[in-house]
Amino acid sequence: DLPLKLNQWSNVVRWEFKYPTPFLRTREFLWQEGHTAHATFEDADDMVMKALDLYRRVYEELMAVPVVPGYKTEKEKFAGGFRTTTVEAYIAGSGRAIQGATSHNLGQNFGKMFDIKFQNEKGQSEIAWQTSWGLTTRTIGVMVMVHGDDTGLVLPPRVAPLQVVIVPIFSKKFTIEQAAPYCESILKELEAAGIRCKFDDRTLYNPGWKYNHWEQKGVPLRLEVGPRDVQNKQARMVVRHSGDKEDISIDGIGAALATKLDAIQEAMFTKAKEARDSHVVKVTDWKDFVPNLEQNNLVLTPWCGGEFQEWEEKVKEQSREESLQARGEDAEDEKTATSVAAKTLCIPFDQPELPAGTKCIISGLEAKCWCLWGRSY
Repeated sequence: DLPLKLNQWSNVVRWEFKYPTPFLRTREFLWQEGHTAHATFEDADDMVMKALDLYRRVYEELMAVPVVPGYKTEKEKFAGGFRTTTVEAYIAGSGRAIQGATSHNLGQNFGKMFDIKFQNEKGQSEIAWQTSWGLTTRTIGVMVMVHGDDTGLVLPPRVAPLQVVIVPIFSKKFTIEQAAPYCESILKELEAAGIRCKFDDRTLYNPGWKYNHWEQKGVPLRLEVGPRDVQNKQARMVVRHSGDKEDISIDGIGAALATKLDAIQEAMFTKAKEARDSHVVKVTDWKDFVPNLEQNNLVLTPWCGGEFQEWEEKVKEQSREESLQARGEDAEDEKTATSVAAKTLCIPFDQPELPAGTKCIISGLEAKCWCLWGRSY
């Protein structure tokens, strides 16, 4: 009967929790949680990677947020598990990383603890190999912080509740009654193309107020319709994430905007990835480590291995001391949720070439891999 796969959505309360960060780390949150049991380690590990790749796709293909997949170190892995994988995101506005989602290979540890067994093909009892993986509403906070600007939300089209809003520019000479049939014909074509859209026909607010309203809500595209647009059988298209404006014919407007929304999705991902990549720096000498943190960078360093927890703690403490010294501060507020100390984010799956004889940045031991560090939420 294996594998056994269970999935649930549930609200979670952190009783041990002290200092929340709105959107990103809250006392109560909604999350999706998966648990599986397998007959072999290989089957369980394959499930771990499939779940992690699903989370990567949620961030990158839906939220337009680039992530770095990798392994957690022994210090950062799920307590009691065999190995933890993660996808790590970067928020350019603060220069901090954030754990996007995790997928754990629990091995047989919990099976032995709670006597979770199955009968194999030979009729013998064996301990099951287990996995666990989860994604929370933190994804929304990450998306808001990665794409948002001083005007308000900027939503990727694939997750935007409303993809296009039509705003008529009415006046005494061009009334809402005159604008409505034209706007409603556009609305009908957009809906036929599968686009989530709205005709804002409210007369209580002027067009400028509506522009601001829908920009704050992050609607990807706005269509402005005035008397000249009706005369020329067009609409003025305004792109939320870039501010670009273009006059577009209403002939085939459904297909044209569907293509435009795909282009916006891709452009938002590219912009976020370029911002992230420009802040990932290779460092091989400790003297360059903290200065790069101060420049809001993520730091990729040679590392002696995820099992060396004492050296990992050394980096955390030393980076905190040097950062506070550089800022002329004596200590951190114990309530802070945004420490200046660096921590390991992951050992990326995608490893650059590591020349033989390269030394770990802190221990001086021979490096086994590249490790990604940063300040994190």
